[in-house]
Amino acid sequence: MRLEDEIKQTKPFKNEFQKLVLNINVTSSWLNSLFSEKLKPYGLSPHQYNVLRILKGKYPESYCNMDITQRMIDKSSNATRIVDKLLEKQLVSRIENVSDRRLVNITITKKGLDLLEEFDEQPMADPHQYFKLDEEKAKLMNDLLDQMRG
Repeated sequence: MRLEDEIKQTKPFKNEFQKLVLNINVTSSWLNSLFSEKLKPYGLSPHQYNVLRILKGKYPESYCNMDITQRMIDKSSNATRIVDKLLEKQLVSRIENVSDRRLVNITITKKGLDLLEEFDEQPMADPHQYFKLDEEKAKLMNDLLDQMRG
């Protein structure tokens, strides 16, 4: 769907860059909404899912909260609060750092790994069903977005 139709805009954009910024924001919001709905049955928010994926990438080793924050998609998220929620759900564990007592090491648990595996095996976790793009166009979009940020 065209952006103008999506937001019901009748006047033209000032330029393509103005349209691009809005288009990326609208698309991001759309993707976040879809993803949030898919995570709901698992009792996870997108931020919690992001932290679990970060910890899975380091497993069996751990990260401290600062390391998690640096790797998060949304850098303004409160990693400590998110980790606390994941601790309540027993999806992560917290261990004091023996070399620096100010730091706490966070590790994904077996229950957390199992939950990610279950989610990733669901057909609804497959992004191909949402995108009307082939692999070549997806790569082109990735390259353009990387170039834009670079």
